[in-house]
Amino acid sequence: MVNMDPVDGSSNIDVSISIGSIFGIWPSSNLNEITNKSLLLAGNQQIAAAYVVYGSNTILIIATQNGVSGFTLDNESKEFILTHPIISLPDNCTYYSVNYGNWDEFSSNTKSQLEELQKTSSLRYVGSLVADFHRNLIKGGVFLYPNGKLRLMYEANPLTFVMKKAGGSGTNGNENILDIIPKELHERTPLFIGNTKEVDKFTIG
Repeated sequence: MVNMDPVDGSSNIDVSISIGSIFGIWPSSNLNEITNKSLLLAGNQQIAAAYVVYGSNTILIIATQNGVSGFTLDNESKEFILTHPIISLPDNCTYYSVNYGNWDEFSSNTKSQLEELQKTSSLRYVGSLVADFHRNLIKGGVFLYPNGKLRLMYEANPLTFVMKKAGGSGTNGNENILDIIPKELHERTPLFIGNTKEVDKFTIG
């Protein structure tokens, strides 16, 4: 079973900012009857996840139980070529991504941790989830969306699966994203995702 966000960052299309697609893949014991309820499986039951970034090049990142790999589209052959055989999250949190326009909505803990984070890491925020996530995955970093607007099933769960397999983690500020029992298909959640050392600082539960 696949939960997907077909066009992540769609509001950025008309200004030529990178967008993408996100896929979470779960096992199914009954393929003859798929309902909204049957799609509500916890993120830790995923068997794979993937995302595509449509930008200066088109890159497909796939995570399985064996790890994370990246494939870049070759425009001449129209085939995806393995360009990143093994993707591991760098140890250092080089970047952080957050929308400071929502500062007034952040908790006191989030504000204080951000003030510490900005002393050691550089701010990079595109406003397109897959673009920000991809940079942080490759370069090392953490993405923060504290005010709970991201979709659990087809944004937070798949990307947390990818991040975990690359050596990082994701939380909603209280618990691991992958442990959340979903209540509805379009459920929203806060998201702190990236280098575990930094992500853990934002956990208050």
